[in-house]
Amino acid sequence: MGNLDIALKNAMDIDGAIGAALVDYTSGMTLGVAGGTGEIDLTVAAAGNTDVVRAKLRTIEMLRLDDEIEDILITLGSQYHLIRPLSNRTGKGLFLYLMVSKSRANLAMARHQLRAIEESLEL
Repeated sequence: MGNLDIALKNAMDIDGAIGAALVDYTSGMTLGVAGGTGEIDLTVAAAGNTDVVRAKLRTIEMLRLDDEIEDILITLGSQYHLIRPLSNRTGKGLFLYLMVSKSRANLAMARHQLRAIEESLEL
């Protein structure tokens, strides 16, 4: 789990990061969490986003698209929530979840850095 701890720490180093998690979207279980606030339970937020991932995967399947999700962006009034399903063989069924402050984050850089974290993550 050392690699996971490093990945979550690196996610929290992204400008504007509020919280990060690694989530199993088949069960909704959070495998690791970093950051968060008193008002936001990252475990609940991450588990709730499993429905988002599952719905999009079902839609891709129903449309018979030969494609995969790179990332999903949810834009709130003051935050961006990034969901990045892992594409490597050992990460199937998992996604990285990152919450960042809109006023402090650079969305393009956050996406780029989250992609790099995914590529370095070994499970």
